[in-house]
Amino acid sequence: MNIPEKMKAAVLFGPNDLRVVEKNVPKPGFQEVLLKVEACAICGTDPKILAHGWQNQPPYGEYIPGHEYAGTVLALGDGVVGFSVGDRVAIEPHKGCGLCANCLRGFYTVCFNYGNLAAGHRHYGFTTNGGYAQYAVNHINTLHPIPDALNFEEATLITTAGTAMYGVTRVGGIEPGENVVVNGPGPIGLMAVQVAKQSGAGKVIITGTRDERLSLARELGADVAIHIKKEDVIKRIFELTRGIGADVVLECAGTSTALTDSIEFTRKNGRISLVGIYSDPVQINAFKVAQWNITICGSRAEGDRSLSKVAPLMGDGRIKARPLITHTFPLDRINEGLQTFIHRTGGAIKVVIKM
Repeated sequence: MNIPEKMKAAVLFGPNDLRVVEKNVPKPGFQEVLLKVEACAICGTDPKILAHGWQNQPPYGEYIPGHEYAGTVLALGDGVVGFSVGDRVAIEPHKGCGLCANCLRGFYTVCFNYGNLAAGHRHYGFTTNGGYAQYAVNHINTLHPIPDALNFEEATLITTAGTAMYGVTRVGGIEPGENVVVNGPGPIGLMAVQVAKQSGAGKVIITGTRDERLSLARELGADVAIHIKKEDVIKRIFELTRGIGADVVLECAGTSTALTDSIEFTRKNGRISLVGIYSDPVQINAFKVAQWNITICGSRAEGDRSLSKVAPLMGDGRIKARPLITHTFPLDRINEGLQTFIHRTGGAIKVVIKM
C-alpha cells in the first residue's frame, strides 16, 4: 500500500490549545502496526486532558490525544504475529510493560511501570500519541478485530463497552437473577446496562438526572429508570428489591452523592464497582460497609482483555453502539466536536471524529 509521509493530526500545543496540523506519519516498531485511523470517539477524559495535560504526556506541540479509535492495519513492524495488512481493528488504550507483577497477573491497566516507555509501557492518547490523527502506531497487544457487522464509528465504542465489562469483572461478575443498579446514564453507564443484561442480571435499574438518557437506557434494556431528583432513590431501590437492596452496583456517575447513596441502597454482602472517575475525595459510611459486609472495588479502564469479550456481543447486536452515537465531525472540525460533547449540545452522548 502507498503510505504517505505526512498526515493531519490534532496536536495539543498547550492547555485548551488543540490544533489540526501536518505531522510525519509514524513508523511501526517491533510488534507494532501502522493503522489508518478511520474514527476516534471523544471520551469524558479528553476535555480534562486538553485543559490540564496528563502525567508523562508527550511534550506540548507533539502530543496527539485520542484513545477510543478504530482503523485498518496498513503496515507491519518486525515481529508482528496474528494480524495482517487490511485487518479492521479497534484498540484498547492500555499496553502494560508485561514485566511487572501486575502485568504478569493480567492487571496491565495498573502497570507498575506506568509512563515508562523504556520498560515497554504504553497508554495511547495519554503517555504516547493517540488516535486524533489520520495514522497511528499500536502494539499488537492492544488490537482487537472488529466484527463484520460493525462500522468504524460503532467500533470506537468497543472500548466504552469494554470499560463497563471490566467493572462487572472486577466486582466478581453478576450471578443470574441478581438485581443490578447502574448509576449514571452516560456512555459507560448505557453500556453497563447492556453488559449487565447480557451477564444474566434479573432486574437492571438505571439512575440519573436526564430524562432523555434514562429513556434511552430503558430502550437498551433497563427494567426501571429512577430520576434521582424526582424520587427518593434509596427508598425506591429497597421497594424494587423487596426490602433487601441491590445485589450489585455499577457506579458509573463518578459523583460523591452517587457513591454515598450506593452504599445506602446496597444489600448486606452486596458489591459495588467504582467504574466512574472521581474528581475529589469522597466521605463514605465506612461503618455500614464493614458491618454489612459490602465489597467495594476499583475498576481501572478496560482491563482483563474486556474488548475481546464485548466485541462479539456488539457484532451480533446483543450490545448496541449506534444509539449512543449522536454526532460525527471531520478531523478538521474536532474543536467543534469537543464543544458539542462538553456542552451536550443537541443531546450529545457520544461524539465521533472521522478521519
